[in-house]
Amino acid sequence: MSSDAQHTGLILLTGTDAPGITQALFAALEPFAITILDIEQVVISDRLILTVLIGLSPAHSKAIEADLDECAIKLGVDIATLFSDATTSSIQAKQGLLHVVALSQKLQPGAITQIGTAIAAQGGNIERIFRTASYPVTAVEFQVSGASVEALRTSLALVANETGVDIAVSPGGLARLAKKLVVMDVDSTLIQQEVIELLAAKIGVVEEVVALTSAAMAGELDFEASLKARVALLAGASAEILNEVRAEIRLTPGARTLVKTLQKLGHEVAVVSGGFTSVIEPLLQELGISNYRANSLEIVDGKLTGNITGPVIDRAAKATALRDFAKQTGVAIEQTIAIGDGANDLDMIAAAGLGIAFNAKPAVKAAADSSLNAPYLDSVLYLLGISREDIEAANI
Repeated sequence: MSSDAQHTGLILLTGTDAPGITQALFAALEPFAITILDIEQVVISDRLILTVLIGLSPAHSKAIEADLDECAIKLGVDIATLFSDATTSSIQAKQGLLHVVALSQKLQPGAITQIGTAIAAQGGNIERIFRTASYPVTAVEFQVSGASVEALRTSLALVANETGVDIAVSPGGLARLAKKLVVMDVDSTLIQQEVIELLAAKIGVVEEVVALTSAAMAGELDFEASLKARVALLAGASAEILNEVRAEIRLTPGARTLVKTLQKLGHEVAVVSGGFTSVIEPLLQELGISNYRANSLEIVDGKLTGNITGPVIDRAAKATALRDFAKQTGVAIEQTIAIGDGANDLDMIAAAGLGIAFNAKPAVKAAADSSLNAPYLDSVLYLLGISREDIEAANI
């Protein structure tokens, strides 16, 4: 083998961060005939970790090591080197990386241990780990090679249940950055309340309505039949209660940030609800959401009749709406995301490229690709690879 054959050298610099360290390191390397193969730098609590992989002639390794030792003394940092006879031709970009995102309000070492164990058990290798958010939840992303999406999702779902950490798995590549359509349920997802329960409270039938709602959301009762039975309890009420309820609606924490960030990044946001257009339309207009479907309450002579006009937005209708919105916005079904919490969201979640159960019933968690239990709806953004810093920059 010729003396100028390109071998590899790994350089690891650690120390207190300060301006000029990176520049000084590469200035020390500049006189040598080397090539830069890879670089990774991170600062955590003012501590700098900088790694550089270089291609070099083995004849230069001692001189490089000596110059780096001198550089370390001048900078007041530690620099370690490891030279290898592996040739640069063996350095190849990893293909088919998966992204595993773990979210928790209190991330414990044991959770990371179990995530790593599950990844290894599926033949996966962790290529990189980095933080994407530190508040209001901690979000950590793992880039993984050598595993399949389906197998890893199944394995990590068990870890999520055991640790209480939200874990999502998604493919990498350009598809992760492509334009997306995010379709959300409204009651207990986009907003904190169930609209029909707010209406029922105005006329004293909330207990009856809550019982019917719970049965429907748990999948114990046909949604359409349940909805019609609940609406029938509102018969004779003044339509003025609609205005009163609109004023009481509260967005889920992080909902506005989720919607505005997605819109600013060029994604589409739509809503499909088993609730009522007459209540949610003003809120959707404020949020700039133009694609939505919901049920329509019949009003005659200023009073609710207890009937619904038009088709009922039930479980099947929600999935249909997702597909229709995808066609209208020019987004492939694989690039759609559905977020919901109840049994009537199951078809929509199954039809989407990524189904997310948000503070959902057990049956919905079991069926979804990912499950979020943190109370912040903007946590969805971390699953899409959007960091807290990106979110704040988009909403300045």
